[in-house]
Amino acid sequence: MVSASQVSLTRELRLPAPINVALTLSMLRKGKGDPTTRHDGNHLWRTSRMPSGPVTYVLRQLEPALVRAEAWGAGAGELIDGLPGLVGAEDDLSGFEPGHPILADAFRRHAGLRIPRTGRILEALIAAVIEQRVVGLDAFAAWRRLLVRFGEPAPGPAPAGMRVFPTAEQWAAIPSWHWHRAGVDPQRARTAQACARVGHQVERLATTHAGDHAAVYRGLRSIPGVGVWTAAEVGGRALGDADAVPFGDYHVGKDVGAALVGRPLDDADLAETLEPWRPHRLRVIQLVRLSPLATPERRGPRMPRVDHRRI
Repeated sequence: MVSASQVSLTRELRLPAPINVALTLSMLRKGKGDPTTRHDGNHLWRTSRMPSGPVTYVLRQLEPALVRAEAWGAGAGELIDGLPGLVGAEDDLSGFEPGHPILADAFRRHAGLRIPRTGRILEALIAAVIEQRVVGLDAFAAWRRLLVRFGEPAPGPAPAGMRVFPTAEQWAAIPSWHWHRAGVDPQRARTAQACARVGHQVERLATTHAGDHAAVYRGLRSIPGVGVWTAAEVGGRALGDADAVPFGDYHVGKDVGAALVGRPLDDADLAETLEPWRPHRLRVIQLVRLSPLATPERRGPRMPRVDHRRI
């Protein structure tokens, strides 16, 4: 008998415009060792946990405006149904004008960049909490350790070592010493578990407040330890919000300021600088990050790396 996890569903999606699917979904990857993502030549493998269960899927860009998806596992049907949002085909560029030489150049170079919408709020939320106030390398390492330890093996013919995001109940039950061994300090661990305990309500926010990002953010910020930065990170990954600005980010004000006005910006100045590009402010941030012409100041203080496993 063939296992349900070995039966695949496929879909070829004609995109409304050329989209660089790998670049678009790079926003979801947590470092090179992320066990939910593998990039194998022209094949992009990912895992997720849909309401109906785990899924492994592989995306292949057949043409600039044509992508093929194949999915395995209990969540395959939902993943296939949500493919347009996932690859950024529903991201609306209407009204976006670069209006700055650096942005115009980056927009030309990366015309296929879109903002993805996974719909998986808890996945984005837990990942963002782990990334709070730490260097990216340390956050990615902690994510990898936790997924390897508590994530289930990916269904289907996934590359070796791939794991699926644990359930809300599994996240809530992780003992404190495993968070410590993963390199997550007690404050972030408590916040992540608070998110997990209301995980099912969190997942419903996107449908209860469909299209009302502000309402979703208010719901997220009602969780102790979840602030503007964390909610915005969720918006850019799970909601497809091209206007989600991660205020308070250690790098965004510095990088955007250096690129657009020639100096680092605090949050107030960042908000003023980005205002003309509303509702595409996250798109502007992503273009700055991708631009070879943007030259942020590399000198001065940097966020220190802290190994919380040794504390």
